Amino acid sequence: MKEIPGDLSFLKSHEWVRVEDDGTATIGISDHAQGLLGDLVYVELPNVGDMAKVGTAAAVVESVKAASDVYAPVSGEIVAVNEDLADKPETINEDPYGEGWMFVVKLSDRDELKDLLDPDAYAELIESEEG
Repeated sequence: MKEIPGDLSFLKSHEWVRVEDDGTATIGISDHAQGLLGDLVYVELPNVGDMAKVGTAAAVVESVKAASDVYAPVSGEIVAVNEDLADKPETINEDPYGEGWMFVVKLSDRDELKDLLDPDAYAELIESEEG
């Protein structure tokens, strides 16, 4: 398992969020999630201008095994999407916490961040699922 970056927060459904200095939040799926899914073959991203609502499906990833919803860990307006994933969905497999980011949200409620798991709590969640 890859090291979990210390600057991320997580949903129990394996999405990560990195809060940026400008009040936006970059979102993707965890290394654990991409490992469970296997080789990704397709990514359906939201549109810039769409509104993300915490806990609701905002994107879809498809692998050779299954399709899976990607849930928004925070609410706000989608201000950017990772267009490169359309041609190279496997980037999520190769670099889930870096180049494999999926979309960026302009935060509408910073209090939602308090409900997310920190990296240590997320690591415990993964261990309990694998146990």
